[in-house]
Amino acid sequence: MKIVIAPDSFKESLTAHEVAEYIKEGFQEIYPDADYHLLPVGDGGEGTLEVLSKALDAKTTQTTVSGPFGDPVLAKVAFTEGNETALIEMAEVCGLHLVPGSERNPLQVSTKGVGELILHAMKKGATEIIVGIGGSASNDGGIGMASALGYEFLDAENNIINPIGANLEHIATIRSENVPAELKNIVINIVTDVENPLCGKDGASYVFGPQKGLATTDLASADEAMRHFYQLANPAMITTPRAGAGGGIGAGLATFAKANLLSGIDFVIDALEIKAVCRDADLVIVGEGKMDGQTAQGKAPVGVAKEVPAEIPVFAICGSVGEGLEAVYEAGISAVFPSIAKPATLEKILKETPNNLRRTARNVAAVWKGRVE
Repeated sequence: MKIVIAPDSFKESLTAHEVAEYIKEGFQEIYPDADYHLLPVGDGGEGTLEVLSKALDAKTTQTTVSGPFGDPVLAKVAFTEGNETALIEMAEVCGLHLVPGSERNPLQVSTKGVGELILHAMKKGATEIIVGIGGSASNDGGIGMASALGYEFLDAENNIINPIGANLEHIATIRSENVPAELKNIVINIVTDVENPLCGKDGASYVFGPQKGLATTDLASADEAMRHFYQLANPAMITTPRAGAGGGIGAGLATFAKANLLSGIDFVIDALEIKAVCRDADLVIVGEGKMDGQTAQGKAPVGVAKEVPAEIPVFAICGSVGEGLEAVYEAGISAVFPSIAKPATLEKILKETPNNLRRTARNVAAVWKGRVE
């Protein structure tokens, strides 16, 4: 029996590789001799750099850049042979895991480190840069990143302002005199796990702001500030799909670095040749930390499921579930199995994730065995 295990990471808990291993361990209790193919995936969020590095045989290094509040952080960046292609992950410099719960306010978090990583890759000779922009703690429209590239943002009195989300509404002028000419020679591809536009009820502020600590009372003003800035910078971005990813850094990279906005899971699926591996599978298992209606909007589990022939079942093992799972089923996932055993604090749940995954995988395997035998 051929079983393909292709999960995404569990946010703030386990990497995709760890999730795949724990699911395999659970399945092996029932199917010790199955032919297991582990294909950990990423869709632009945390862990995508690791997944793509393995697929592209890129070597991972580290460099120091600005963190969420300007403090220095050590961030990973990977290069293919000859440094031709660089792989960057936004979460390395301003991810949620870098911001304590009590300090989460996406309007105060800077994306400057992302721009610094781009400059670092350029200095190393990269001609292509792939940027994963999921898992961020920011909502600045990418102006922090752009400031690192040399852009300056001024208010109505021509004062240079601090490039964070809280100041988007005050920007009246954009200067680009200090942007390096070499930036025009670099191909930048953005891989993202969402389809959301920049503004509106489905945009960056309304949909992802609350997850990053933005108060409900501030959603409308944050959305309006983002709209105000992009009316000045690039009005087309306001309704462009994927521009709202990463707190609007999707729009920022497309505007200030002429980057291409791509589906993260489609990019990874091609790199890992997932379609070919799944073609003759007996069962495919996907997963992510929480599955809900948003999972069907460009997330990894559904992306993988769409590559699997219709006659092959696709099971999802996740941490928890939310509303809107009907869309997940319609997208090709046969069944969803949450693994959290009982109510507990987030800290305890995260600690128990390995055991929860093993137990759930073992039970899924037992049910599957009863069905096929």
